[in-house]
Amino acid sequence: MRVGTFVLAAQFPGQGQGEALHRAVRSAEVAEESGLDAVWLAEHHFVPYGVCPSAVTLAALLLGRTRRIRVGTAVSVLPTAHPVALGEQAALLHLTSGGRFSLGVGRGGPWVDLEVFGAGLAAYETGFADSLDLLLDWLRRPSVAGRSQRYSFREVPVVPRPDELIGGPERPEVIVACTSPGSVRLAGERGLPMLLGMHCGDEEKAEMVALWRRSALAAGHPPQEVATAGHVSAGVAQIGRSTAEAGETLLKSMPGWFRQGLDAHMTVDGRARVMRDPVAYTELLCRLHPVGPPRLAADRLAATAERTGIRRFALLTEGSGDLTATEENVRRLGEDVLPLLG
Repeated sequence: MRVGTFVLAAQFPGQGQGEALHRAVRSAEVAEESGLDAVWLAEHHFVPYGVCPSAVTLAALLLGRTRRIRVGTAVSVLPTAHPVALGEQAALLHLTSGGRFSLGVGRGGPWVDLEVFGAGLAAYETGFADSLDLLLDWLRRPSVAGRSQRYSFREVPVVPRPDELIGGPERPEVIVACTSPGSVRLAGERGLPMLLGMHCGDEEKAEMVALWRRSALAAGHPPQEVATAGHVSAGVAQIGRSTAEAGETLLKSMPGWFRQGLDAHMTVDGRARVMRDPVAYTELLCRLHPVGPPRLAADRLAATAERTGIRRFALLTEGSGDLTATEENVRRLGEDVLPLLG
């Protein structure tokens, strides 16, 4: 089982943006020191829910500060990025890190980001598949031409080519954030592993994995590759002396963050949006994920792996909102929980 952290660079009420970013960097450094497998970086624009606007840029910084741990984006928002530019960055990080970079991509939401970056609502509603295919072409071919309505350009060479890595994988891993049957089928047809959100329980994730397998097999991907796909389950981890203590830590801090951060999202077209109840959502996350003493945390991770077949985890550890508490939480995840997972 491979356990990593999920870093949002969350700005809790009363905190500055620099404070949130400092905590994000320190938690990643401590994750490597504590033996965790990976750090997964979220990307958001214009909201305190997460103050990292470029996951790939923060990934570059952390790859330079670490030596062993894998660093991935969870996710880079593809509708607001040019697939070629993102592919170039991914290839660069893949080569210069010795193959330690993973590129997670997703649709994002119908947010004002689409207006600011000039992508338009269509990039979110109908353009994700074309953007993903162009990105994959860039990471797999020596030269690429743009032949879609949105991306039309003459054939150009891929520089640098990710397959130039000596002694490592030919290309960076690409993972797709999936929140609907359509995105699950899209990932399955292309044989790309999924990142499944922390709001989903084990049964829902198991159903999505089953749909992915059917889609991948129907698309002709080899059964062995389908059986060993490296899906990632996102969740929350808070390690404490008891379940009550760990849950209380999150209930004191996360509802205020959810309320401030999620309420700040603006839709690009004025559509109505329903916000989760912050307290009820925090309580749900505490029930679903490893929140409690080390033995309970290990058992919940093992149960998710057994029910879903997913053996990679990206766990939010900054739920306390406090730097010192976050560092301690990451250390306990690595030093107290990992050994129980064998």
